[in-house]
Amino acid sequence: MITTPITPSLVRGANELETTVRGLRPHRLPAEVRRRFPDPQLMMAESQPSGVRLVFTTTAEQLEVIIHPTRVVYLGADRPRGAMDLLVDGELLHSDKLTGGSYTEVNMSTGASRQVDGASHTSAFPRLPEGSKQVEVWLPHNESVELVELHSDAPVEPYSSGLPVWLHHGSSISHGSNAASPSGIWPAVAARLGGVELQNLGLGGSALVDPFTAQVMRDTPADLVSVKLGINVVNMDSMRLRAFVPAVHGFLDTIREGHPETPLVLISPIFCGIHEDTPGPGAFDPASFGTDQLKFIATGSPDGVAAGQLTLRVIREALESLVERRAEDPNLYYLDGLSLYGAADAAEHPLPDALHPDIATHRLIGERFAKYAFAGEGPFGR
Repeated sequence: MITTPITPSLVRGANELETTVRGLRPHRLPAEVRRRFPDPQLMMAESQPSGVRLVFTTTAEQLEVIIHPTRVVYLGADRPRGAMDLLVDGELLHSDKLTGGSYTEVNMSTGASRQVDGASHTSAFPRLPEGSKQVEVWLPHNESVELVELHSDAPVEPYSSGLPVWLHHGSSISHGSNAASPSGIWPAVAARLGGVELQNLGLGGSALVDPFTAQVMRDTPADLVSVKLGINVVNMDSMRLRAFVPAVHGFLDTIREGHPETPLVLISPIFCGIHEDTPGPGAFDPASFGTDQLKFIATGSPDGVAAGQLTLRVIREALESLVERRAEDPNLYYLDGLSLYGAADAAEHPLPDALHPDIATHRLIGERFAKYAFAGEGPFGR
């Protein structure tokens, strides 16, 4: 087997690669943002390489990728491990569940935590097809990783598809929460159907109309751009309507500084029953601790809407009106999130934790977005 160091030329979808003692750690936000605003939730989310993958061509039939994962484990409410997905010539051939790595164990009842260190993980994939092929190894969307090295029985060469780049920003739903594997998150599903390369800025708990996120998007090369806003603003109860609307205008203005004519889709929230008419903050449902399924609840009061508190219904109306008021921008589009997942869908495909889609629903949302955006008459149609 040939040992190949993992270098930046093999990595797609990351904003930056940090050199560590083990290898390279992908980041989805640059060091300057991480230095200025090291919020723990944001730092955890941006270091989880959702949408990041190794891409190369090879004639190899044997392939191993060594990584060192790092995650947070919540006692009594832990979530499934991440996975590494192997795609050959665009087709998913294998998904390898992670083992080992390091983790921080948190007791949600007491707040106590401890650090546990383990061995690195090796994804030894089943035999690949014969001949020359394009290989993608999608990194786990829900665990931070260090890329250590790659083993193969033939040389690997960096590959650039030349496809358009789609830059997307959203919440944990876009990040991939509750998806089983990294190529199954809805933006990855949509990107494959649309024939584009994904640059995913879905940041769990952190789609909060932050100016630095807009600046990163402004400075990131992209052919297509989308922004999905709302759920995090509601479940953090972080803004009132008066502040939210001008903040979104400013967010879009900043993106337009770097992408003045790029097709840009503003997406409102999908259906989420707990926050349709009830403001945040959102919280873990204590009744679900220690059960097979952690759930979320809304702790606000519908009466707060009169004072400017935000619900998903209020946000959809505000975003639609906002786009109408930017009619001078012919390349700005509004997509109602209910067309991706609405109340009727919730009856058939309920959100398992009352907040995030399940595996089938990620696929459904991805398929619907692709049908909307990448069709000939769609905003991303070519």
